[in-house]
Amino acid sequence: MSSKSARRRSREFALQGVYQWLISGNSVPQIEDQVQQAEGFDKADAELFKALMRGALEAPSELEAEFAQFVDRTVAELSPIERAVLTLATYELKNHIEVPYKVVINEAIELTKSYGGTDGHRFVNGVLDKVAAQLRSVEVEARKAQQTKN
Repeated sequence: MSSKSARRRSREFALQGVYQWLISGNSVPQIEDQVQQAEGFDKADAELFKALMRGALEAPSELEAEFAQFVDRTVAELSPIERAVLTLATYELKNHIEVPYKVVINEAIELTKSYGGTDGHRFVNGVLDKVAAQLRSVEVEARKAQQTKN
């Protein structure tokens, strides 16, 4: 049985924080303090958690605008988990170019499988593929070109 990486745990805790923010409207520092008290947080990458959660909640409406065009309903109609995952992943795609876009998408899919509805991961995958093609077009095109060669 493989244990979760510190980075995966950080994304899980960041997701919990964004979800809590969407549901409760509590302040980011308040949520951050609560999440950091959670069991297992000591096994997470605390710096990555803070970067992701603070980054996603710094300007959530701007991030939502990036993915809203690829969603078949309003952002407000998304489940809180899907909305939180898409917000986090869009932030990471936009601001953490050191992380390959495929890793960001795969992590988002895993989070949605763990916390979201039955087919939520398919929906998240479809939306993030389009977001990545827009935000990381050079990387996406390079990958496609590489795949056609192989």
